[in-house]
Amino acid sequence: MIMVEHTQTPNDIRGNSPRAIGRAISMVEKGGPDAEAILTGLDPDRIAQALIIGITGPPGAGKSTLVNQLIAAFRKQHQKVGVIAVDPSSPITGGALLGDRIRMMQHATDDNVIVRSMATRGRLGGLCAAAGGVVRVMAGAGCNPVIIETVGVGQSEMDIIRLADLTALVLAPGQGDDIQAMKAGLLEVADLLVINKSDRPGADALALSLETEIRRRPESPVEILHTEAVTGKGIMELVSAISRIDLRNRKNGELTRRRRDNLVREVMDWSLEMLRPQLAADISKMPPEILANPATAARNLLLRWHPNREDLP
Repeated sequence: MIMVEHTQTPNDIRGNSPRAIGRAISMVEKGGPDAEAILTGLDPDRIAQALIIGITGPPGAGKSTLVNQLIAAFRKQHQKVGVIAVDPSSPITGGALLGDRIRMMQHATDDNVIVRSMATRGRLGGLCAAAGGVVRVMAGAGCNPVIIETVGVGQSEMDIIRLADLTALVLAPGQGDDIQAMKAGLLEVADLLVINKSDRPGADALALSLETEIRRRPESPVEILHTEAVTGKGIMELVSAISRIDLRNRKNGELTRRRRDNLVREVMDWSLEMLRPQLAADISKMPPEILANPATAARNLLLRWHPNREDLP
């Protein structure tokens, strides 16, 4: 596993220099001209070939253990693996609470596993934009697959997970009403439903409940798999399902459509991130009576920038 650091230059990314990859990732996270130069210089064929896998699900479902097993399975196939672990932020330091050194230590001596933890810090737009760039750096460096693991199932995680080519929703028995509350939204983005800890009581009932849900959306085929990440049971079946879905999506054009949609969202994220400082400065100058009606204040602000726009809500 390569811990990214600010060393060397990013010019050796194509040559798989671990330090150059790490520095390139750090620069892309910061943004600016250097980041644009790095992203522009990446190998488009490597990016096109790479598979981006999203892993999401509620806390306690065993996502990190499952990702560790996936890394091991892909490494047995001699594939270079990239992992982006999206972590919650410490309210005190702003740093990631669950760092890669904790979650991925079993791969610490493997130079062909590159892990990056990204703390949310309450910056959804900026995080989404940076994560997309980091995905491409890893893919351009030869990582295939690149795995994005999110910490939970809130709106921010769902937005980030849409960077993926395919998504696995990881659930576990015994999580009660939380499963019912989140199924509808998550089923819209999931290609695979993974019932982890499937040796526990309630696994069959959870599978039956999920089968009932997915029958309501026959236009979007979803597979249900059972795994026990601690023992590795079901991992190879999961890898096979991932490969099968990837092949199908490449053949029927679904992958091309998803990647275009992802790029549109990423352009939006970057645009908002670049505008954020000026927006904040202009809003801070508004008098209280204007701020009292936020929608009107926002419309007036945008009209100052684009006075001829007549299509604002």
